[in-house]
Amino acid sequence: LEEKTGKKFGGASDPLLVSVRSGSAMSMPGMMDTILNLGLNSETLQGEIEQTGDPRFAYDAYRRFIQLFGKVALGVPDEPFDEALVQLKNTIGIKEDIGLSADDLAQLCEEFLSIIKQQTGRAFPEDPYEQLELAIKSVFASWMGKRAIDYRREFNITSDMANGTAVNIVTMVFGNRGDDCSTGVAFTRNPGTGENRLYGEYLTNAQGEDVVAGIRTPKAIEQMAVEMPELYKELEELRARLETHYCEVQDFEFTIERGVLYCLQTRHGKMNAVAMVRTSVEMEREGLISKQEALLRIDPQHLEQMLYPRLDPNTRVDAIAQGLPASPGAASGIAVFDADRAELVGKDGTQVILLREETKPEDIHGFFASQGILTSRGGKTSHAAVVARGMGKPCVAGAEGITVDVNLRQANIGDIIIKEGDWLTLDGTSGNVYQGKVSTVEAEFTQELNTLLSWADEIAQLKVLANADTPADAAKAIKYGAMGIGLCRTERMFNDPERLPMVIEMIVADDKLQRQQALDRLLPIQRSDFKGLFEVMSPRNVTIRLLDPPIHEFLPSEPQLQREIEQLQSLLGMAAGASVLANTMNLLNTAEGRRMSDKIPLPQMVDPSLVEEAINKKQSMLKKVRALYETNPMLGHRGVRLGITFPEIYSMQIRAILEAAAECVAKGMDVRPQIMIPQVSTVEELKFIKEFTDSIHAEVEKSYNLTVNYKFGSMLEVVRACMRSESLAEVAEFFSFGTNDLSQATFSFSREDAENKFLPLYNERNILQDNPFEVLDRKGVGKLMELAVNWGRSSRTDMSIGICGEHGGHPDSIHFCHKIGLNYVSCSGPRVPIARLAVAHAAL
Repeated sequence: LEEKTGKKFGGASDPLLVSVRSGSAMSMPGMMDTILNLGLNSETLQGEIEQTGDPRFAYDAYRRFIQLFGKVALGVPDEPFDEALVQLKNTIGIKEDIGLSADDLAQLCEEFLSIIKQQTGRAFPEDPYEQLELAIKSVFASWMGKRAIDYRREFNITSDMANGTAVNIVTMVFGNRGDDCSTGVAFTRNPGTGENRLYGEYLTNAQGEDVVAGIRTPKAIEQMAVEMPELYKELEELRARLETHYCEVQDFEFTIERGVLYCLQTRHGKMNAVAMVRTSVEMEREGLISKQEALLRIDPQHLEQMLYPRLDPNTRVDAIAQGLPASPGAASGIAVFDADRAELVGKDGTQVILLREETKPEDIHGFFASQGILTSRGGKTSHAAVVARGMGKPCVAGAEGITVDVNLRQANIGDIIIKEGDWLTLDGTSGNVYQGKVSTVEAEFTQELNTLLSWADEIAQLKVLANADTPADAAKAIKYGAMGIGLCRTERMFNDPERLPMVIEMIVADDKLQRQQALDRLLPIQRSDFKGLFEVMSPRNVTIRLLDPPIHEFLPSEPQLQREIEQLQSLLGMAAGASVLANTMNLLNTAEGRRMSDKIPLPQMVDPSLVEEAINKKQSMLKKVRALYETNPMLGHRGVRLGITFPEIYSMQIRAILEAAAECVAKGMDVRPQIMIPQVSTVEELKFIKEFTDSIHAEVEKSYNLTVNYKFGSMLEVVRACMRSESLAEVAEFFSFGTNDLSQATFSFSREDAENKFLPLYNERNILQDNPFEVLDRKGVGKLMELAVNWGRSSRTDMSIGICGEHGGHPDSIHFCHKIGLNYVSCSGPRVPIARLAVAHAAL
């Protein structure tokens, strides 16, 4: 540098001053340290004054260096320096630093040097080489600073992507030498919108730290066209040169010293998803990048920003609690503590946040009525999270700092009490919970995004299907670009408030005849459900999973039933007494008696016989709940086991599917139903279900006098099923991996307990690199999947195999699915665009 500049580092007459900067393999803006003006001391300061003839500039550079070096290299906080600066400006009576004279700045330098000695116990280092050594060590050390570590964790920058930083020693140029000098930061395109024009800010007579730190309000870059037109023209030329060279949007820093433009550094610009998508499409059209490069420059996960409402970035508010970011997006509403109340309040258009300790399948109607869901228990793959993602609704789960009291209808967060009716705002992307109503910004599904995803579809080898349970969900999935339904969960249909009584009647039936009568009433409803799905999705595949959860999940819990029976028994005594009172009033042949009788007419009294009937119903439900009790229901009487012990349940669903398909075929529609059996572990289970499926199929074809094509398949979510896939493939025509349950079984983890108790520690200590319920475990679960794929296709070469767990929408998991030769992935509707981009990445 001395040879290049003709200056001498530490020289008394024409000193070389340098900046010491970081340089990681991946850009981490502002996360590591920089030191400017290094090389100044009492001797070189005088040399700088003589060389420039500008004592104010020299003292300004020196006071900046003392503070920045003191903070970064010596560990002295900013506060004492800032206090001294503010006190001096107040004494002089000015507001801006630029109003300080050379004498003022010289005085400030002396105060800063005193602060260093007071804080460190030693004088500020005068030797430039000692300064340089300390600065280099400090910049290296900043790689392990808290903000750098937090940044890498937040953006998943692993050690194989970037494992340390370089240190760059660069000649200083100065934007603070007068009004013909300036410094600024600019982007070659707008990082918020992607608009193809120079975007940035600058300050005259300042150094770069002033722009970043907000010490002075910078000017919009367009103003330079008026103040410094020739230099603005040079800046536009630099912008074009940078983009042409890097073929990427650049974030660059510049300084103008005495009319000369210097580019200090450049890096790929950090932009939001809207800007990334727009610039990708426009840069491809401009010939800067290819379609493949346009696709690969966008992280699929970032598309979430475009698909969900998000909090207004201009709003500043502190969170009152934080949980797991279970379903992205933002929503505000009044707190409501049970699903029935949420449905009631939501009917009139009131915005609702359903706040529960945990949710159950019977809360589904409350989900429909709510803008967002908040639970104090549960994880990212809990019921609340999975359902909310399927609906595209924000959810914060496992916010353990919240204590929910359903009886008092309130929640406690430290000293804060949230009562029913109080406004809350959820940010399902960050997991933050806010008090009050925070404004949101609607999602943007732009034309550029449609263009980009059409390019992705051209390249992709995996198909992207959606998990959808209703015609409305299916229509949304098509809007997002889904190529079919990979998972329709029939239990969601059972939770509809209008049909839940029939489901309960079926469950509590004492014999097969009573159960069949209830199922006969459910049949036309299920048939209508499936017909609606087929009509929306025609001619795409619709994969319908038969009933999976334990049937006791459709019943209230034992404590709830006991409490309700006690309340009804109390009401029964009151009702009987009220009836006696009403009858007695009729016997009183007095004006007062007649007046009371008119005031409390008998028809308005509670009929004791109705209360007794309700008690009997609740007691029969309680008896059934106790009979169905299981120590570990997730490993118990569910899925295909339910279909074998109660074949009439699966028979009703299969008939409803095939009759719905027949009605569509009769209308000339191309429908492609696929019947999927859950929790299979042996081929004998499949054979049992397939036998009566074939029988029902023959009956339906004969009844409708037409051909109904369908496929019969199995979920692979039990370890034994994976190990025996070659035998299952003798019966099943397709497989679909249920990786949520398969991950639980493989790890022997209860996902909610794991996420709330020890998984964060496992991730922090690198026992597990990722949460296996978010990112597919390639080494364990993935190995099982790969074996199952190969063995299954050894029996049936044309076997279609996909994945319908939550991993089906995760980009890294999608890469693995592509690698082992799956045919499709299926995910919640709002994640379909993310998956479409991810499958293209996998192919590329």
